[in-house]
Amino acid sequence: MTARTIRVLDLFAGAGGLTAGFHTASPRFRSIAAVEMDPEAAASYRATFPKTDVYAGAIQDWLAEGTIPAGVLARGVDVVVGGPPCQGFSTLGKRDAEDARNRLWEQYAQVIQRARPKYFVVENVPAFGKSPQYRDFLAATGPGEFLEDYSFDFRVLNAADYGAPQARRRAVLIGHRYDMAVPGFPEPTHSPDGGGDLPPYRTVRQTLLGVPAQPDMDERFDQLRTRVGSRRGPRALSPRELHVSRGYSPKSRERFAAIPEGGNRADLPDDLKAPCWLRHTSGSMDVMGRLHWDRPSVTIRTEFFKPEKGRYLHPVENRAITHYEAALLQGFPDTHRFIGSRTSIARQIGNAVPIPLGAAIARQVLAQF
Repeated sequence: MTARTIRVLDLFAGAGGLTAGFHTASPRFRSIAAVEMDPEAAASYRATFPKTDVYAGAIQDWLAEGTIPAGVLARGVDVVVGGPPCQGFSTLGKRDAEDARNRLWEQYAQVIQRARPKYFVVENVPAFGKSPQYRDFLAATGPGEFLEDYSFDFRVLNAADYGAPQARRRAVLIGHRYDMAVPGFPEPTHSPDGGGDLPPYRTVRQTLLGVPAQPDMDERFDQLRTRVGSRRGPRALSPRELHVSRGYSPKSRERFAAIPEGGNRADLPDDLKAPCWLRHTSGSMDVMGRLHWDRPSVTIRTEFFKPEKGRYLHPVENRAITHYEAALLQGFPDTHRFIGSRTSIARQIGNAVPIPLGAAIARQVLAQF
């Protein structure tokens, strides 16, 4: 007897990182629809998952007709997944309680109310668990409220615990309808030192093994890429085609050469330090930092190609990690496709849920069917 397909609706889908995790976990998961506001990220999603109905626009517009598209409801939705934008309450930079993006959880909740999935998954920054939005979401599941048929549990998970070569902590909500079993959370599959019969964390060295030391796709990238909406149409690029680098000044290269593996701007001699670094000796030491070979990477953010934005220097090469290397550290398979400018694709990679983490969550949900 063939196991039934589990239909998934992906909101705030980005380039499809969470969907990729679910598809990695089991072929039973089928993404029937996705909503993503960024047109290039939506194009990447569509290129990777061509059988999915992708809406490229704001979720508010998708819901504006008063109902989820009839085709989606007619097929039924088993699982809703997504990560409402977190910038309004991220710990990076100044928090803005009035940021309109903070209210997007309400549209997510509306979809749950209308689609009535068996399970739902919300992924966000750890600070989400202390936000007013989290408290509002929790209140919405109370007696007499519009999500009263649902309950959820909350936990902060580290992607490295699930086989991602990256230390990335994310808040995860896994919710269930009251007529379904409580899914719980996945148990770690890896540990920092390999203790407790678990293998050790995957490292940068293991992940980048075999990647050419020098980026070799710069010229090819510029030849192949076309802009979304161009007459020729967008060109979808594999992660391997994204082994591209920036141009660096001689002074930048001199700085890079002076920073050892695992080091940072504090290792620079004074004549190579920027004036602001001389004035400010505290604060983040990840700035102009070099990755460790034999540890997981730091969190891959959207500007990983800029050494001045964090610990993104290659462990031994005098350059930042490339888009290809960042995609590998996020767990993207070479079957994934990306569309857009270098900056747009970097944003798509950095905003994604690490595929191994998404797969671990998906297997936990799968066990309930």
